[in-house]
Amino acid sequence: MASPPLTDLTERARTIFRLVVEGYLDSGQPVGSKALAGEAALNLSPASIRSVLADLEALGLLAAPHTSAGRMPTESGLRLFVDGMMQVAEPTAHEREAIEQRLAAPGPVEAALEKTSALLSDLSGAAGMVMVPRREPRLAQLSLVSLGQNRALAVVVGEDGGIENRIVDLATPASAAQLEQAANYITARLAGRTLAEAAAAMRREIAAGQSQLDAASRDLVERGLAVWSEDAARRPVLIVRGAANLLDDSAVRDLERVRQLLDDLENTQSVADLLESAREAEATRIFIGSENRLFALSGSSVIASPYRDREGRVVGVLGVIGPTRLNYARLVPMVDFTARSLGKIIG
Repeated sequence: MASPPLTDLTERARTIFRLVVEGYLDSGQPVGSKALAGEAALNLSPASIRSVLADLEALGLLAAPHTSAGRMPTESGLRLFVDGMMQVAEPTAHEREAIEQRLAAPGPVEAALEKTSALLSDLSGAAGMVMVPRREPRLAQLSLVSLGQNRALAVVVGEDGGIENRIVDLATPASAAQLEQAANYITARLAGRTLAEAAAAMRREIAAGQSQLDAASRDLVERGLAVWSEDAARRPVLIVRGAANLLDDSAVRDLERVRQLLDDLENTQSVADLLESAREAEATRIFIGSENRLFALSGSSVIASPYRDREGRVVGVLGVIGPTRLNYARLVPMVDFTARSLGKIIG
């Protein structure tokens, strides 16, 4: 159900709605008319407040759990609040300094990504997630070594000195000369290029009949490229830390929802696909409950922000996931600042 525009609500209704949402996000509990009657800003009787709460419920913005007379926001209500009423709380100077110092500690990029995911978990009290950037190192050399029985070992050396090995299955046995010819051909086109760039150039040459390779060597080249592409597609794409935070005291009241959420997090590719949808966002994105099919059953929210390298290119996405009562006002700017801080150390 689409939420009505804020302009459709009276000033009184907006105030009561805001107080209910803020109270729920703070406590995780439905907010009743008696609690609202104590708010100095309202100066209304419980009966008058109950009348407004009923109107907000009829609009689909609030719901009344059967076990309580209080109200809590629906997903539509949370969306209206997040988009039109929420006042974000920017990270303090101390929080910004703590985030930057924690991420700037010496170590490889992989360690920084692990720390980022753990940091987001600590900040949110929920689970932190970081999508691993698609690293495409510049390559310098490739060698092919026969392993016998229609197999070869492909060894790629990167400009940064990194070495990666792959086993290549061959359609037919290949001589040492054929392996050397194919390796030399690839190496000549790798200089200063990523594998994807070199592969595209080689395939264009082969398709245009411009290569000097014979049919057997062309097959070697194609198989070598294919095994690298296949391997890249299977690599882990997501780091999740702090899932245990989802098992807090409130989880006891809703174990089935938490169990469903933990099951969803096991499907790392689907979670990564969700984060990928925030890759081109200009600002931090918020997915609330059933707005995303993956977390519709668990009723969970995701706050996600892309992070960029020093050249401004988006290389990944990070975020937090937890119950819909996340502290959006605090976490949205915190996630955004963490993304910018991580970008400073990504080469």
